[in-house]
Amino acid sequence: MKKLRFGLFENAQTNDSGTATWRHPDSGRHMFDTLDYWVNVARICEDAKFDFLFLADAWGWADVKGTRPEICTTEGLDLPRLDPAIVGAALISATEKLGIVMTGSTLVEPPYAFARRMQTLDHLSKGRIGWNVVTTGTAETAVAAFGMPMVAHDERYDMADDFMSLCYKLFEGAWERGALERDKQGRYADPAKVHRIAHDGPYFRSHGYGNASYSPQGTPVLFQAGSSGRGTQFGGKHGECIFLGGGTTEKLAGQVKALRAEAVANGRAPDSIKVMSAFSCVVAATEEEAQRKYAEILAAQTPEVAVASYAWFTGLDLSSYDPSTKMSDLHTELSQTQIARFGDKTVGDVLKDWHAHGVRTNPFVGTPEQMADIMVEMAEGADLDGFLFTPVIQPTSTLEFVEQVMPILRARGVAATEYEGDTLRERLVGTPDSILNDDHPGAAYRKLA
Repeated sequence: MKKLRFGLFENAQTNDSGTATWRHPDSGRHMFDTLDYWVNVARICEDAKFDFLFLADAWGWADVKGTRPEICTTEGLDLPRLDPAIVGAALISATEKLGIVMTGSTLVEPPYAFARRMQTLDHLSKGRIGWNVVTTGTAETAVAAFGMPMVAHDERYDMADDFMSLCYKLFEGAWERGALERDKQGRYADPAKVHRIAHDGPYFRSHGYGNASYSPQGTPVLFQAGSSGRGTQFGGKHGECIFLGGGTTEKLAGQVKALRAEAVANGRAPDSIKVMSAFSCVVAATEEEAQRKYAEILAAQTPEVAVASYAWFTGLDLSSYDPSTKMSDLHTELSQTQIARFGDKTVGDVLKDWHAHGVRTNPFVGTPEQMADIMVEMAEGADLDGFLFTPVIQPTSTLEFVEQVMPILRARGVAATEYEGDTLRERLVGTPDSILNDDHPGAAYRKLA
């Protein structure tokens, strides 16, 4: 069996995944706006030899009938939050090998400024930066905040394709690798290796020179998590590491197969995409103790959070529908993933389910050996390359996983004992070099040089 890769899912806000468990005595998330919190989390990850820390993000907020419910403020559900790029920048000097993946929106970010930000971080980290490309599922409230018109779901992916094209020109074509000579007796940079870019796309325009030179990875490692049909197409074209939301092994296997087929359709090798599934767990020495711990976690939040939380991700107020309404009868232009995942369940089923774990996959509950067994079976059965650990209570859940489950996976030879490779791309994607593989669409933009 191949060696699995691991990342930690985090969120720079009090709660994550649409749940509100900050009141649990073991939760430290209420201190998310302190540097001490983040340095501690990053060091836990690096000590465990996790490949990366994944910083999720959102621009929108819960909206029910045009109003943000008071419970959102009372429970710190959706706001406030921090900028993941600044959190990531603060962690560069606190870590040496850990990859830092930051979410960036193709809907609300200006691509020229965003590209410079990513290149800056990649330079300062010596090639440890990843970009989680999102089209902003909470678009309705986000575009209102930015004073933009609403953009339909599939068109947001059209915008994202154009955004990527411009970023590739800046990442790969504006400055050649090796353009900087830094020779005090000669020249600082070679003019023949610095190029003017021109982009006149359907959504974005830019003419001029890249503001930052070629970074250690060129393009940051590209992460993506869209699971709609259009999202899968986008991921198969651009993604290097795809994050799936979890589910049965059979469901995951189908998603992995579809993603690898999309990669091939875009002229890429099927294994050029590393596919990782979300994984949550509650562990203890016995199943009974683990179940007791999980019950305490569920009791830490109020059920009223579920309605506001679901509206945050989808724009749908489930309290306005009959509980027997089939989810398949509903439609939204926001996060279609959060409707499709429930199939033919009813509104009542979803509210109960959402209270338990929000957008996070249903946690597995049991002993460390059972968790290791489940992960190995999922990886083999679905052709997964690794897991994005999604803590139920942070940092306690992560510490328990690192201290109790990871040693078992290492003993079985499926988890790394040391870091392999200097950059995030070499280590995670397995490339022979730190830059994009030649078969990746972004690599073609080097020809601009």
